[in-house]
Order: sequence, then C-alpha cells, then structure tokens
Amino acid sequence: MIRQLVRGAAAGALSTLTMSAVMLAGQKSGLMPGQPPRHIVRAALPGRRHRPKPGESVLGAAAHLGFGAGCGAAFALLTRGRGAGVPLGVGYALLIWLGAYEGWVPALNILPPASRDPERGRPVVMAAAHVAYGATLALAVRAMRGADGRHDEKEER
Repeated sequence: MIRQLVRGAAAGALSTLTMSAVMLAGQKSGLMPGQPPRHIVRAALPGRRHRPKPGESVLGAAAHLGFGAGCGAAFALLTRGRGAGVPLGVGYALLIWLGAYEGWVPALNILPPASRDPERGRPVVMAAAHVAYGATLALAVRAMRGADGRHDEKEER
C-alpha cells in the first residue's frame, strides 16, 4: 500500500505540472485572469481575503502541487493500479474539478461557482486542465506500476 501511495503521489505531482501548463496557457491567452490556486491561498492567508499578499504565488504553486500529489496518491490507492485507464483518470479529475469549483471553493467565497463564473474562459480552461491532469495521472500510475518490471500480486489485494 505504501508503494502505491508513493507512486500515486509522484504521478499526481507530475500530472499537476501538466495541468499547470494548461492553466498558464489559459492565463497567457487571456482566457483566465490569474491562477485559481493563488486565489485559494490568498483567501487562506491573513488579511483581506481578495487582496494580493506577499508569497501567494509560491505558496499557491506549492499548495497546488501538494493537492495534486495527494489526489494522485488517492487515485493509485483506489484503483490499485488496475483499470487505471485514461477515461477513469479523466473522470476522476473532472469530479475533483466539480467538487472544488462547484463546491468548496465557492462555499468559502473564494471564486464564483464554475456554472456562474463571469470570467467565461476560466471554467473552460480549468476543465481542460483537469482533463490533462486525469489523463496524465492514469498513464503515469500505470507506467509507474510496471516500472519495476514485475507483477506484484500483493499490490492487487
């Protein structure tokens, strides 16, 4: 189980980097103002909830990487490496997106729900970024599971 968690966390961190590339492209193209992880960290830091704060960019990136690694570890544990195909990874990632951007992020008054976001490009970019995360996660978990060149039946139990 520890091996699955570590592999999943590594796959999740790698997948978060892929996702971040999509998010940065969305921001640079003008589809999305700012990075949601930065907004989330901004709201969590002391001071005015929606005002920029020192260090929020670095903390936002670190929090995003940690969250992605944790979700990757959970995915690896839930799938136990079996059936971790791209469609399952994408579905898993889209559930994370819906839970965050229709659930806890708006509930904490950080960003509006994706379905009512006045920044029309943000939900599109974030959905695409989560699709990239899920596809990369499924492929990375599968590759890491086979990386040691043997089939470990104990992992499947």
